[in-house]
Amino acid sequence: MHADDNEGGAFEQWWLATVGNLLVWARLRVHDSGIAEILDNDARTETFDSADSAHAALLDADFRAWDGLDADDAAQLGLDLDAITPPDGIDGSDADELRALMTQRLPSRH
Repeated sequence: MHADDNEGGAFEQWWLATVGNLLVWARLRVHDSGIAEILDNDARTETFDSADSAHAALLDADFRAWDGLDADDAAQLGLDLDAITPPDGIDGSDADELRALMTQRLPSRH
């Protein structure tokens, strides 16, 4: 879901990037107020004044929206969409556990 699809309401969206054989997740959370937060792979949260600003930051860092990936996109990234899912149950209470969920090793591409 994109910010303009939700007309300013709260939503959460997962984004991903690949670095070598590492899959890196980021969680975008937009609040009813329009303030956006990105939870990064180091379990840090960065705050933005809007969803558009947060989207721009994610795109600048070569992240792609998980819900926007199709089979061709996944193949270009070396991903099997059926084999990966965004981290689940992240509440930020344990930073070490959270960091472990935000990155995943991918099989080597040959």
